[in-house]
Amino acid sequence: METVQIVLDKKLLQATDRAARRTKLNRSALVREALREHLRRLEVRALEARDREGYSRHPRTHEESHLWEAEAAWPAT
Repeated sequence: METVQIVLDKKLLQATDRAARRTKLNRSALVREALREHLRRLEVRALEARDREGYSRHPRTHEESHLWEAEAAWPAT
């Protein structure tokens, strides 16, 4: 692991420390976990934006939408 320095305002640092105590993680572990989650959400947003752009270039027909919705509603096995 690498060591980095970050600057946090006082309120954010206090909230971080409270969350660390609540979750029984040390500050570094909490920040790593939060950063991983944030990066994962950014990736999901980027993929959703890519999909929206693709669908706007090639809109689905009503039949395609109906088939997809029927498949999505089918119970998973």
